[in-house]
Amino acid sequence: MAAFTDMTLLTDLYPSLAQVQPAPDAPAAGLVPFEAPANTVLFSEHAACQGFPLVLSGEIKVSRSSGDGRSLELYRVVPGELCLVSSACLFRAQPLSASGITTKPSTLMLIPPELFKRWLENPAFRNDVLGLFAERMADLTCLIDAVAFHKLDRRLAAALLGRGQQLHVTHQTLADELGTVREIVTRLLRQFEREGWVSLGREQIQIVNGAALRALVSTQPV
Repeated sequence: MAAFTDMTLLTDLYPSLAQVQPAPDAPAAGLVPFEAPANTVLFSEHAACQGFPLVLSGEIKVSRSSGDGRSLELYRVVPGELCLVSSACLFRAQPLSASGITTKPSTLMLIPPELFKRWLENPAFRNDVLGLFAERMADLTCLIDAVAFHKLDRRLAAALLGRGQQLHVTHQTLADELGTVREIVTRLLRQFEREGWVSLGREQIQIVNGAALRALVSTQPV
């Protein structure tokens, strides 16, 4: 297989990679981008980490699952960002603590564990990875706060906002994102509909009163 050749794209997204050795486009690195359709499972919870993913286009959703089949989204990785779960797994040589799946057609590059460790010897790349921990910890702290202290109706309202007026999404998908069960989401959506905030259809939700949803989101927890 040919080595990766579009170094400009890679260093535009991840500038610190311009300083690592071997360089991503060097034959010794042996890196080859690959295409992943939407809903491709890139890594699974409790499995061994096969490498460190770099996103060139598209998006990865990282989530944890419960024993009853529910899942909770932790964060998403877009071009130029790094995956906390993968790096933590490689640092500690332990199984992955979450799963990663593409949300849209994506182009990725998988950095083998040994190459990742060599790149960590470079201060710029190491600082990027350590900076990632700080950023993602802030994200996860906000998530913990939302799960622990915010009422589910506020979290659902927040999940509806920012997706446009017409949402093509199932109640189960929303339940998975919120870490709850479909029946509760359905009950809350019907409540929103009675209030005149949304209109419900088959696998779609029409935002009727976005201002009311935003007001609910901004309500302070009691």
